[in-house]
Amino acid sequence: MTTARVRIEPWTDADLALLRRVNTPEMKKHVGGPETEEQLLVRHGRYLDFVPSGLGCMYRIVLLPDNGADDGAVDGSAADGGAATGEAVGTVGYGTRTWEGETVHEMGWNVLPGHQGRGIAVTATRAAVAAARREAAHRYLHAFPSVDNPASNAVCAKAGFTLLGETEFEFPPGRFMRSHNWRVDLRASD
Repeated sequence: MTTARVRIEPWTDADLALLRRVNTPEMKKHVGGPETEEQLLVRHGRYLDFVPSGLGCMYRIVLLPDNGADDGAVDGSAADGGAATGEAVGTVGYGTRTWEGETVHEMGWNVLPGHQGRGIAVTATRAAVAAARREAAHRYLHAFPSVDNPASNAVCAKAGFTLLGETEFEFPPGRFMRSHNWRVDLRASD
């Protein structure tokens, strides 16, 4: 199966609808379940504030039509700043957190069920890591997928993260889960 062509685009106010689409029991089973509408609004506001506050960047993942055109979107980047035409099929991004006494970035992603298994998460995550290399303030980018989430752990491995081991990770607040600790050194070359 070939990898789908995607592009990541910066999060906007209009992406609240996408955030609601990924807030399902199926999509959130490894991270404590769906959030309330109030929690979603807080999350959406945080995503909108990531760039202005310097805390990270959230993107929508856009699936591009496979029309054979070479528009530079094969790697998932939106470096040209142009708007892509296509369907929003997920989210990817990173924010700032404290981990083991150090300020780091944490990355996460979601791909809607009808689009999973096509390489979309890997392509979008690679593009977001590349953007973080250019823009992020801190050296390390982590991802903490549950040990019971083989798909997200595979995304980490395929997107160039290094597995540091297992850890107890709190997400959402008040809920601890056994997670893998994956890391990318943003100052190292690709």
